[in-house]
Amino acid sequence: MAKMNAEHLVDLALAFQKSRVFLTACELGVFTAINKAAKSSHEVASELGTAERHTDRLMNALCGLGLLKKRGRQFRNTSLALKYLVRTSPYYMGSVMHYVNMWDTWSALTPVIRHGRSMVKKGLNDRGKKWLKPFIATMHERGRRDAASVAKMIDLSGDLKVLDVGGGSGAYAMAFVKAYRGITATVFDLPNVVPLTKKYIREEGLSDKIKVVVGDFNTDALGNGFDAVFLSAIIHMNSPGENRALLRKAACALRSPGQIIIQDFIMDEDRVNPPFGAFFALNMLAVTRSGDTYTESEVRAWLEEAGFEKIARKDTGTGTSLIMGRKRTGMTRSSLKRNEERAR
Repeated sequence: MAKMNAEHLVDLALAFQKSRVFLTACELGVFTAINKAAKSSHEVASELGTAERHTDRLMNALCGLGLLKKRGRQFRNTSLALKYLVRTSPYYMGSVMHYVNMWDTWSALTPVIRHGRSMVKKGLNDRGKKWLKPFIATMHERGRRDAASVAKMIDLSGDLKVLDVGGGSGAYAMAFVKAYRGITATVFDLPNVVPLTKKYIREEGLSDKIKVVVGDFNTDALGNGFDAVFLSAIIHMNSPGENRALLRKAACALRSPGQIIIQDFIMDEDRVNPPFGAFFALNMLAVTRSGDTYTESEVRAWLEEAGFEKIARKDTGTGTSLIMGRKRTGMTRSSLKRNEERAR
């Protein structure tokens, strides 16, 4: 990193301005209002029901960001905005509305750090469609981008039953059944998430290969008889105690020697690197009751405690890591029963 000076600090302090201009434009629907046409700020303001002079100044700033082009009094979307920011585009980046929602929670970061508690009062299942739909869309975009490569990094060959815990849109479950013909998958998620999950799976024509089950992984059993349990972007939402309980549940859900695959941001022991993980830890402090990012040694310890062995790590190349293990073959019925009791 280049040596910083006072000018860099000013740039850092004002970085929010570009983000806020972009997010406001997305929230109002400026790019969708223009679409493929050339329109004046008067026309856009009339369509959106916004103040004309203020809309004009916003659109001028969007030109500075390279998202609009202006000729005379007419504005056009750039090719980037037309492809990803117009809501009717097949490539529309629905995740941007999740980032709009994140603005509110991150704006409360100072009291979060001061008082040591999240400002978000509702659980994920109870935050309403306006929050939940963009959140799942964001998870789907990331999953669709990375899932095929992750599927190649793990072994799911054979007639296996795979459980995707907190699987959201089902992006990973869909990638797995596409990559390994013999498997069937189950996505386990919250009541208000499941209708969205089913929609994504139905659109891919995979409803016959993927089952969807309603449940809360922190309060409900995960089922049993599975050959693999996959947890992507899950452990960072939980406290260490919740993760210990969840991994014991995963062990109970697996046939021996079934495998567990955890994908998450795994921190170095100093918790500084990777930098994105350090920022993401703050996000968890802002939006969850007790979430965090965790180190490899912490995750390994939880897995060993839950009855897993042959624990290995693979870095995905996209900022996350896979930590995988096998259920110990020597686990007895009594030890499984103790696990079940601890997991309740």
